[in-house]
Amino acid sequence: MLKGTKLYSVLFMKCPVCQEGDFFKGHPYKFSTMGKVHKRCSCCNTKFELETGFYQGSYYVSYALGVALFMAVVVLNYIFREELTPSSLMISFVVSLIVLFPLLYALSKIIWAQFFFNYDKSRKKAANTIDS
Repeated sequence: MLKGTKLYSVLFMKCPVCQEGDFFKGHPYKFSTMGKVHKRCSCCNTKFELETGFYQGSYYVSYALGVALFMAVVVLNYIFREELTPSSLMISFVVSLIVLFPLLYALSKIIWAQFFFNYDKSRKKAANTIDS
C-alpha cells in the first residue's frame, strides 16, 4: 500500500528510486556498518552519493529529529510521571538519545536522500531487462 511513496523508502530503508535494493550496508544497530550507505543500488544501479560530502546536509535532518525526540520525551514524561524534576527529565533525555541514536542517524541520511531522489517504478524493470 505504501509502495511508491517516500515514506515506504524511509520506513523500510530501501533505495529511494526503485524501493527494492537496500540503502544501508547493514542494520542501524550493527555498529560495524552503522550509517554506511551503499555506493549504488543493487537493483537499479542508482548512485546514492551525488557528490563528495553529500550526506553532510543530513545534519539538519538529524537536528530536527533530535528536537522531535526531546519534545516527545517531555510530553511522555508529563503524561506518565506524577512529579517531574529536572534531573529525571535529563535522565530520560540521555537514555532515549543513547537508545535511539543509531536509528536517528540512519533516518537522517535516508530522509535527506528523499529530497534528491524520486521513485521511478520503471527503473526496476529496466534493471531486470539489462541483467538478462
